[in-house]
Amino acid sequence: MSDFATPRRKADTLYFQLAEELAQAIASGLLKRGEKLPSIRKLSTQRQVSLSTVMEAYRELEDRGLIEARPQSGFYVCNAAQLFKAPALTQPPSAPREVVTPAALWPYHASDIHKLKVDFGFAVLSPELFPIQQLQRLLAQITRYQPRILAEYGKPPGDMELRRHIARRALAWGGHFEAEDVLITHGCIEALNLCLRAVTKPGDVVAIESPTYFGLLQILESFQLKALEIPTHPQTGISIEALELATRNDQVKACLLIPNFSNPLGSLMPDENKKRLVELLASRDIPLIEDDIYGEFYRHGNRPRPAKAFDTSDNVMLCSSFTKVLAPGMRIGWVVGGKWTRAIEKLKFINTYSTPLHSQQTISRFLENGGYDHHLRRLRRAVAEQVDGAVDAIRRYFPADTRLNVPQGGFALWVELPEAINTRELLDLALVEGISFAPGELFSPSHSYQNCMRICCVEAWTTKHERAIQRLGEFCQQLLDRGRAPDRVQSAAQPIG
Repeated sequence: MSDFATPRRKADTLYFQLAEELAQAIASGLLKRGEKLPSIRKLSTQRQVSLSTVMEAYRELEDRGLIEARPQSGFYVCNAAQLFKAPALTQPPSAPREVVTPAALWPYHASDIHKLKVDFGFAVLSPELFPIQQLQRLLAQITRYQPRILAEYGKPPGDMELRRHIARRALAWGGHFEAEDVLITHGCIEALNLCLRAVTKPGDVVAIESPTYFGLLQILESFQLKALEIPTHPQTGISIEALELATRNDQVKACLLIPNFSNPLGSLMPDENKKRLVELLASRDIPLIEDDIYGEFYRHGNRPRPAKAFDTSDNVMLCSSFTKVLAPGMRIGWVVGGKWTRAIEKLKFINTYSTPLHSQQTISRFLENGGYDHHLRRLRRAVAEQVDGAVDAIRRYFPADTRLNVPQGGFALWVELPEAINTRELLDLALVEGISFAPGELFSPSHSYQNCMRICCVEAWTTKHERAIQRLGEFCQQLLDRGRAPDRVQSAAQPIG
């Protein structure tokens, strides 16, 4: 029997979506412990759903241990439930610094994922979640009817039809650029590389979220750039006020951010903050490099707008890809470079010249056939359910002082454990049993967040994953029981929740 269970369809139901919304309100502190919930009839009227839908939603929350029914009174948020503490703004060091990946952490990057039983460490979704067969058929058609395509480089900016699809889809969130403004790259990571090379030189300072994706730190390290960590809220993203202070003295030469469902925090910057961010950086002539690779993984409502939607001066370089949502192996990304478009095109020519044409055309055909949006809806439902499974398991098995922001999108969870737990030591224990995750200090150039971890929810949730979270919780307790004092396990992490 395969380790990959078929994703349950419970997430499709209206009652489950309502339950999830209420669960997030409880996790964020919007609904507090002991607070009374609206009556079944009142909530039914407010949400314009049936009484049975509300009843099923409340039953789901009861099963999770989040609410309880009190006779002749109604439903209340459980006082005894292990709910996550409200998140807070991170407090990283205020001085820029060179980025150096600790030698002891390099083995994490080189670990063999094929030997793992449960991999919470890498942000690559299970192959079962991608339309592999449809893409294979399209690829076969392309190579059959264009036998010379594998003998062609393709033009450096990319396939024009794919660029048109990207530009047209951007209209839905307010993106107003032409196909000619889009440059196709080898995944989002090449797009980010090209943007940084276009606007910085060795020794320059780049402002980043704290914590931020370790892959971005490695790019900064490879270009000999200094990183300035900016305080970041796990729910609303980078602090505009802190960024405003940090950019007053002209030391910051670029800003590299993930406004939509940041990795690893999962934060979502409100539109008002995005507008303020874009206006602030434009007024100080500081380019914004925006990584929007997780923008399609929203859970409720409409797709969040990138910061690029508020750009009126071509100061934002928007980077994204189809890697996370459609075809990791094809490595098709793209960038809209704004005023630096020509410089980025030149660097692309020098760097890799072009991106494989057959992969570009395969994705272009898939977009053209109308299956992409259907695929995205199914993907979002599956990912949301995977995240729900992990959140519920962490709530039940991790130490009582654990802090966790339940994100509005994406599939990464940032977990802060009691300060006495060093997650690098926790990882050593977990790897013995074939369980992986990303230790927190990977996500900070100051090697902060040593009591934090990133858990990626990339597979359909099964008892195997449940048991892995339980084992991680048991390992946490072992470390706590050893009585490791703070002077023996130094943690530079600041409270994030």
